[in-house]
Amino acid sequence: MSSVHDRIAIRLRRLRQDAGLSLDALAHKSGVSRSNISLIERGQSSPTAVVLDKLSSALGVSVASMFEAAPDTAPAAAPSPLARVADQPVWSDPASGYVRRNVSPSGVSPLQLVDVIFPAGQRVAFETSARDADIHQLIWMIDGVMDIGYGEDRWQLRAGDCLAVRLDAPITFHNPGATAARYLVALTGAGS
Repeated sequence: MSSVHDRIAIRLRRLRQDAGLSLDALAHKSGVSRSNISLIERGQSSPTAVVLDKLSSALGVSVASMFEAAPDTAPAAAPSPLARVADQPVWSDPASGYVRRNVSPSGVSPLQLVDVIFPAGQRVAFETSARDADIHQLIWMIDGVMDIGYGEDRWQLRAGDCLAVRLDAPITFHNPGATAARYLVALTGAGS
């Protein structure tokens, strides 16, 4: 795989086709334009975190699963239970600059781990709604501070704090600090 954008392109196309959705149908279901979806599927556009959330929500999967290798792109042998750091997909949100690394081996476990570095002062608001899959996530703060909004609830997380939420309501991430924050997200029920 030449880049994480190629991986997203292949995965999105495969998930859309597996769901039996045309570009127009996915556009209608996700609220993302048909032309934007087409550009992403061709690897010609770098989607923002918000766009990836809209697409993954419409497809009933987590954003983390958008970075997994599609089954037809994986080696013929069984997936490896080891994900070397050099092989873990790393992606940066073009809108906020937050960086996410999918830590988990692809296709081996129902648990997904994502390491996030979130720049100071940045905010990302996901319009997450109920999905076909019941997806749970834990957010464990490693360093810094993050304000997390989930539906009507608000929390401020500091190093060592852990928050459990479902992906069924709008969620916002904001780093009010002067330095980057780092946290680990663990997701279950997140695959396709």
